[in-house]
Amino acid sequence: MQLSFFPRAIAHTIVTALSFILFAGLAHADLKLCNATSSRVGVAIGYQDKSGWATEGWWNIASQTCETLLKGALPSRFVYVHAVDYDRGGEWGGKNDMCTMEKSFAIRGVQECANRGYKRTGFFEVDTGEAKEWTIRLTDPAGQGKTDK
Repeated sequence: MQLSFFPRAIAHTIVTALSFILFAGLAHADLKLCNATSSRVGVAIGYQDKSGWATEGWWNIASQTCETLLKGALPSRFVYVHAVDYDRGGEWGGKNDMCTMEKSFAIRGVQECANRGYKRTGFFEVDTGEAKEWTIRLTDPAGQGKTDK
């Protein structure tokens, strides 16, 4: 149906504006990770929700891309991340030990990883400050990827 009492361009603008208003209210908060490095990376996350501690992985994220890791509001103020550089080696880790596996996983609990058949892995902490959505950005270490002339 065409809105004959409005010029076509105005009718299109009105429909677009209404769509934006309707869908803006349906937007969800998410946890995202952007890989701003020159390598492909594998990412695992840890968090505490109403059911206790959980770790999940691996997301394979191409260089210069972003990926949604958790959909919806963040489960807690602190999120933990461990990432592996597939192309150059190395990792982003920390002192917060949690359970992981070599392949895709979703693990409940962070205690006695080895006794339960999991690997104990160090994660770094991200303080989201009570935000409902957050984006983590992995970057190349200083000086890597630069060439001197």
